[in-house]
Amino acid sequence: MINQPLLELKSVCRTYTSGGEPLTVLKEISLIIQSGEFVAIMGASGSGKSTLMNIIGCLDKPSKGTYCIRGIDVASLSSDALAALRRDTFGFIFQRYNLMSDLNALENAEVPAVYRGMPKEKREAHAKELLLNLGLGDRIQHHPNQLSGGQQQRVSIARALMNGGPVILADEPTGALDSQGGKEVMAILVELNKQGHTIILVTHDSTIAAYAHRIVKIADGSITSEEQQKKAKSINQAQIGKTIKDANAGTAVIGEALKMALRSLINNRLRTALTMLGIIIGVASVVALMAIGNGAKQDVIERIQAMGTDLLTIERGPPAVRASGEIVVSFLPEDLPFIANVPGVSLVDPETELSTLLRFGNQDLTVTAVGAGEDFPKVHDWPPQTGVFFTAEHVKRYAQVVVLGQTVVTNLFQEGTNPLGKYLLIGNAPFLVIGVLSSKGSTPRGDDLDNSVWLPYTTAGARIFGQRFFKHIIVRVKPDANMTVVQAGLHTLLMHRHRKEDFNIRNMADTIATANETQNTLTYLLAAIAVISLVVGGIGVMNIMLVSVTERTREIGIRMAIGARSFDVMFQFLTEAVLVCFIGGLAGILVGIGGGLAVSALAGWRLIFTVAPVLIAFTCAFLTGILFGYLPAQKAAHLDPIEALSRD
Repeated sequence: MINQPLLELKSVCRTYTSGGEPLTVLKEISLIIQSGEFVAIMGASGSGKSTLMNIIGCLDKPSKGTYCIRGIDVASLSSDALAALRRDTFGFIFQRYNLMSDLNALENAEVPAVYRGMPKEKREAHAKELLLNLGLGDRIQHHPNQLSGGQQQRVSIARALMNGGPVILADEPTGALDSQGGKEVMAILVELNKQGHTIILVTHDSTIAAYAHRIVKIADGSITSEEQQKKAKSINQAQIGKTIKDANAGTAVIGEALKMALRSLINNRLRTALTMLGIIIGVASVVALMAIGNGAKQDVIERIQAMGTDLLTIERGPPAVRASGEIVVSFLPEDLPFIANVPGVSLVDPETELSTLLRFGNQDLTVTAVGAGEDFPKVHDWPPQTGVFFTAEHVKRYAQVVVLGQTVVTNLFQEGTNPLGKYLLIGNAPFLVIGVLSSKGSTPRGDDLDNSVWLPYTTAGARIFGQRFFKHIIVRVKPDANMTVVQAGLHTLLMHRHRKEDFNIRNMADTIATANETQNTLTYLLAAIAVISLVVGGIGVMNIMLVSVTERTREIGIRMAIGARSFDVMFQFLTEAVLVCFIGGLAGILVGIGGGLAVSALAGWRLIFTVAPVLIAFTCAFLTGILFGYLPAQKAAHLDPIEALSRD
């Protein structure tokens, strides 16, 4: 095992498809490289030397033949195992440096250690030590555009040494440098070789190749000659690449992903803001519209409850027959004593409504005239504000008295006028005003309850309506009685008296439940419309992330070359998408609450904010980041490292 070659290529070929035709770049390459060697692969442009370097560095695979690293066939390794080889065995030095422009020298140097799981403190200390040894102690906080070409290449060398890999792959490392810079870089490589690193150098320059122990010349994809210049020192392989390896690699990758995501969002502030806009609008819409819907629902429920939750309404006409009440004469005054005697019944109020014209002086007003019994205020919890309500004696005597609603008083009388004791004309009959009821507001349908007047049902039937029967009867149930039992008792009574089911009984609790369901449906509809905004925002996130992947293809290639697994790349871009939606979700919640409060103040709408819609909206935004960020992240993770590195 001691004499086993470090790297061994046997009859390696590499063929590409170009324009539908096969193009063979490497032909039957066989090469053995031992630990501690300094090998120069020399050839003209297009000779295949860079392709050979990519295969050696596990960035590419042979089309035919075998390539073994310490006896292990690379073709048998998974993509993650290949990433581990690039991370732990090889250090890459590129002609164009391939530093990441948004990272400083220290951060560029320490990236390979991130994918190895080295803790932050240790990798920073190690990166500083390497840069200091390479003469960049005063440049560690400088970004690539603030460094000379030679300094950038030294940062690239520090990055290659970060994980202590035994093999350094240098692809035209002096190609972009002046002669002095080239000499300095080659001196560093020579020193690294003395320290035990295996150096594989690709160059077209014979002067640079002369630094190597062995020169392998390649032309038209084939090795034409090998020249041994110096003998490599015997190296103890166990001492090569000896570094600290931590088991918990995930923590470092997560930290790097978050850091890079934040840096990317900050560096592209305008684009980030525009990307977040759809998420913000979606979340804000969900929060605000759900609050509006909850407020409207509560208003409806409270108005219904204000009429009384312990009421049963007996309507004319059989159940489930549309408009049947208009043609059925069901309820007469003779029914009232029997209904009042049903167990559990507290109060009974017969009612009939009809729109009519009311006149006072030269003022006319269309109102709802209600023929009712003396218990109307108790049944509906609607006491007089001034004056009194008519009594049983008024009902019995067909008295021509009337009680007014607040809207009628406001519209018919001048401000400050006391309507009590005044006479009004309803139809052609005069009525004495004996009371004014307190304000009740509107029904759930929007009808103004205060634009009404109340008369004894006997008087209303004889003088106004021209009929004895009632439109419906309102029954108030005793507090200790069971609504369902009382309802069943009324049904039995009326079936016995009428001999047919020409009536239907509605429970106010059922009415509240129906109204609740209706309002919930409307609220969910509003929420669904708002969720559509979230989906549109998610599509925007996906589009922007796809653009980001395209713009940063070269960065992805660099990260893969220095050891990033497909999962690491995918996680980084998915983190960016989720972070956009996370921040957008928080902003959307604030905008939704603030906007809802502003609308409430301006329009007078009632808003009820609850935790559930906020959590749902935020969760949807978070899931949107995962859902719509996955495709761009997958695209980034499956890029070919060679193609990615070749992008400008």
